[in-house]
Amino acid sequence: MTTTLTHFAGRAGDHNDRAMAASPVLAAVLGERLGLQPIVIGEPSPSSPMDWVAELAEAGPALQSMALHYDAQLGNRVTPVAAISRCAVALATLPVVARHRPDAVVVWLDAHADLNTPDSTETGYLGGLALSGPLGLWASGLGEGLSDNNTILVGVRDIDPFELQLLEEGRVELVRVGPGMAEELRRAVAGRPVYVHIDCDVLDPGIVPTDYSIANGMTLAQLQACAQVLAQSEVVGLEIGELESSVLNQSSSRQDAQLITGALEALIQSIEHKDPRT
Repeated sequence: MTTTLTHFAGRAGDHNDRAMAASPVLAAVLGERLGLQPIVIGEPSPSSPMDWVAELAEAGPALQSMALHYDAQLGNRVTPVAAISRCAVALATLPVVARHRPDAVVVWLDAHADLNTPDSTETGYLGGLALSGPLGLWASGLGEGLSDNNTILVGVRDIDPFELQLLEEGRVELVRVGPGMAEELRRAVAGRPVYVHIDCDVLDPGIVPTDYSIANGMTLAQLQACAQVLAQSEVVGLEIGELESSVLNQSSSRQDAQLITGALEALIQSIEHKDPRT
């Protein structure tokens, strides 16, 4: 086996239940496409808005399980594909990726930078700290090790003052939404291996249901073009989150999941055809 499919089913900073409802549908669609049965980590629990300290404590056991699971997969040279609920799951996955594949670039497609720290956050939301933890800007208890030079933000447009300062200092690179973004991403990646994280709110509002509606997002065509560029590198892994169920209708959620996976077809094909020795 060279690829595994994981469904992170638990709560990870959720202030509503809609991502936990959508993630199994996304996992099922990915499973059908890859011909894999999802491995389930964690279990859903009712959401309750809390600050990051309480949310991290609540999600901690499932996140630790996710980190151990990723460690086993990457240790066996397996390429992980994951359907996750919220972006805070990256607190568990990215330090493991950085440890096993320090040569890989984390390509973070998201409407938000998620580079705040406990000292800079204005909302106290755990998801807003999701990338800064792996980068070592604060101690999440789940590890760090991701380097600034191996981090590329794509499609980010909701940027807080502290995050803007990091970008202006050149700590991490940002590929903005625009007609030439796929080629800009190609130059930024520069042929290096990639681990791809996608929050569905990187897309323009209304394409698929998400918790946030941040204007001037990517189109499906732009996501597809970026996926085609990334597929030309070695794809170390892929995680997709922040898709929500807009209604209690499985067929609607399934169509939304199919839109996302369809736009990522080039990445999926690259993972399928990956040399297991790499």
